Order: sequence, then C-alpha cells, then structure tokens
Amino acid sequence: MSRFITFEGIDGSGKSTQARLLADYLSSKGTKVFFTKEPGEGKLGEAIRNEILDRRDIDIQPYAELCLFCADRAQHVRELILPKLKDGYTVICDRYYDSTLAYQGSGRELDPDLVLRMAVASSLGVEPDVTFFLSVPVEQALLRLKDRGKERNKMDEEPFEFHSRVDQGYRQLIEKGIPRIKVIEASGSLEATQMEIRRFFE
Repeated sequence: MSRFITFEGIDGSGKSTQARLLADYLSSKGTKVFFTKEPGEGKLGEAIRNEILDRRDIDIQPYAELCLFCADRAQHVRELILPKLKDGYTVICDRYYDSTLAYQGSGRELDPDLVLRMAVASSLGVEPDVTFFLSVPVEQALLRLKDRGKERNKMDEEPFEFHSRVDQGYRQLIEKGIPRIKVIEASGSLEATQMEIRRFFE
C-alpha cells in the first residue's frame, strides 16, 4: 500500500537527515521507498532550485519566488510523486506545500490566502498521509546552519527575524490541529529524534 510522508521544519531542524534515515529504515523492513525533495527534482526542478537558492546575481522578488516554488511542485507531483504512489511506493518527501505556507506566507509576509490557494493548487490534489514537523528552537537551528559552511544556500542566510517568522508560520499550522501533522521534538540527539519518528511505524 502506497503512503505519502512529508517532512517539514525550519532550516537547520535536521529534517533532511531524518527523512533519509526513515527512508533507509523502511527500506530495510522491505518497504518500497522513493525518497525525493522540494525544490530540485527533475530537470525543471534542478533549474528552479538553482535560480531560487544558489544564484546570488539575481534578486528574486517574493511573489516571483512563490510562483517558482509552486511551478516546481506541480511538475514534481505530476512527474515523480504520482507515478511512484500509483506503483505502490511509500514516497518520502523532504518539504512539500506546508513549506510554502510557512516560508512565503509567513517568512516573506505575502498574502496568506493567495499563498494557500497557490500552494494547494500546485499539489494537484495530492495530500500527505502524514507530515512530520521537526521542532527545534530557532537559535539552535541557526547554530546548526553555521556549521554547514559552504553548503549554505540563500534561504539559510536570511536574518534571524525571517527564520522566526517561518517558525511561527509552522506553529500556526500546528495550532489548527491538522491530524496528519505530527510534532517531533528534534533538539536532542539524531538517534533520539529518529526513534521518536519510527514509533509511528511500529
């Protein structure tokens, strides 16, 4: 049976590492797993990721950024996520449309209703079965980002206030009591965080 699992959190929360660890764990148990991420999968995704996160000679305006992320998602869902789900895979995605709500809606302070409509439309009706939100204090997450050095992208380099708004955006989603969103305390060790996630699959 196919499942769609997404991971969310501010930059530096450890979500990418935890998503890959879960993919490896489920694969070891005999589950067909497809790991993917947003943005940056497929030829269009790679091009969009480069424009948004890596190129420093272009100052992308917030609404243009929103459109690019949504374009990436629509292509990603149609080209990769849907086919894998139809083939019976458990798809694990590092970020999905909740990131758009938090980063562009709260972080960039764009019109929340417009952001919601665009984010949901770009998903083509594909909803996650479960979303793990990795909860880490903003200060701790930013310290982790400093350790990345050359691996940091433009989003990582945004000021503290931006990351705080993003975190608050996620907290507002959690307060809505959406059943699929599971809050994982991720300020401790990598191993402890992973064990907390795995208990949902026992």
